[in-house]
Amino acid sequence: MVDVQGSRSGRPVIASVVIPAHDEAQVIGATLRSLLDRAGAGRLEVVVVCNGCTDDTAEVARGFDGVRVIEIAEPSKAQATAVGNRAATVFPRIHLDADVMISGADAIALARAVRGGVHAAAPARLVPLRDSSWPVRSYYRVWEQLPQVRDGLFGRGVVALSEEGQSRVDSLPRVMSDDLAFSDAFAESERRVVADATVVVHPPRTTADLLRRRVRVVTGNAQASDLGIRRRSSVTTPSVLLRMALRDPRIGLRMPVFLGIVLVARRNSRRAVRSGDYTTWLRDESSRARP
Repeated sequence: MVDVQGSRSGRPVIASVVIPAHDEAQVIGATLRSLLDRAGAGRLEVVVVCNGCTDDTAEVARGFDGVRVIEIAEPSKAQATAVGNRAATVFPRIHLDADVMISGADAIALARAVRGGVHAAAPARLVPLRDSSWPVRSYYRVWEQLPQVRDGLFGRGVVALSEEGQSRVDSLPRVMSDDLAFSDAFAESERRVVADATVVVHPPRTTADLLRRRVRVVTGNAQASDLGIRRRSSVTTPSVLLRMALRDPRIGLRMPVFLGIVLVARRNSRRAVRSGDYTTWLRDESSRARP
């Protein structure tokens, strides 16, 4: 089922935004309001692909002028992204998770950063930890300082691709950790973190929800490594963690919590990795609860 809400602004469209959404009625409205602000309205072609939804995600998205809503039966982010790409008509192409928030102005800044030899761009990441438990806060204080987390495009929920960049990503196998695959498909000189643009990524509130998210990430990382599409530079090594702990005592104090969560997530992911289960999506619901 397809529903098109045409924009009446008459301004030229700068980029297409593809948003796969599975039961995101709680958050899709806030995501679209932020994206379609004064700067974004009429400048962004927005395609929301509701995949396997059992709530009113599609109805909420249809309430926004200029948003094209497509509904598919299969609850698959990969399939939804493919469908959205076929429906979108403009490059650069921005891929946006339904549960993160970026302004239209910042989305346009990402699109404009994709030029010359840069084929992929993502914004700076803001992770509000106020409502999270202390183990979650400790984990993220370490995680955010990892070199590959600072420099890579993953874990941000949004990436802009040039037409060449999209073609390169399309040639990759479908994987669970699609944002890691997006990031590692490009050399450092071909990708850029746009410091002046910001995305708000809501973290889990509870340790149990953090573990669900990390099990999914570990499983997806293992799949990417097995397929040979993960760069060595995106792998966290003990030497990197040791240098971080020695350089900053605050990191050192939080490192035991970080390592504990990493080890439990790796243990819990073993069954999925052994069985090749790269489709079960362990979702963190607590980050979708908005104050």
